[in-house]
Order: sequence, then structure tokens, then C-alpha cells
Amino acid sequence: MAKLGEKYEAVVVFSLKNGEEQVQNLVAKFSDLIKENAELVNVDEWGKRKLAYPINYEADGYYVVYNFDSKPDFPVEFERVINITDDAVRTMVVKVEKTAAVEETAPAAEEAAE
Repeated sequence: MAKLGEKYEAVVVFSLKNGEEQVQNLVAKFSDLIKENAELVNVDEWGKRKLAYPINYEADGYYVVYNFDSKPDFPVEFERVINITDDAVRTMVVKVEKTAAVEETAPAAEEAAE
């Protein structure tokens, strides 16, 4: 199996028009999809929130953030599957990069330990 070293974050806004039970089924479905193809690190459910502007005549959405490690080809497939799901209003999948602040504090922490 290929290296799973790439870290990704996916933010998904689900429609509430079919009820919160349907949303919970979708959250579980996409969690299982990630577990099958990658290593699921965290699922953070932000819950029901008001959208900045109506999307498909809906004012509210259910926000979920998935953090996972995978091969570079899986996020494309994950986004494709989410985009063909009717109850997903908006999605964004991004690769999580190391920031300069994290890299700068790591050597300082090592020096302090010595």
C-alpha cells in the first residue's frame, strides 16, 4: 500500500431539508468511505448553522469537518462522490500544509528540551 502521509481536511455542508436523521446517515456514510480508503483522524460536527446566503432556497446547513490522511488520489474521488450526493450543499477538500509557525516552534522546543 502506498504512503498515507498526506493530510487533508474536508468541509461539507449538508442540506437539512430531509431532516437531521438523514444528515446523520450521510455523516456516517462519508466517515465509512474515508475509513475504507484512508485513515480517518477526526470528524468534527459543527452542527446546524445559518448560511451566509441562501443556497437552493435554504437558509440553514449542517456543517461537518473531516480530517484524514490518504494517498493523493483519494481526495479527488471523495469530492466527486460528495458532489453527486443531492444532500451535500457545498464542499471543500484541501491539503493541510505545514505552516512556517509550526516549523519555527519545533526547533525552539527541541533546544529547550536539551
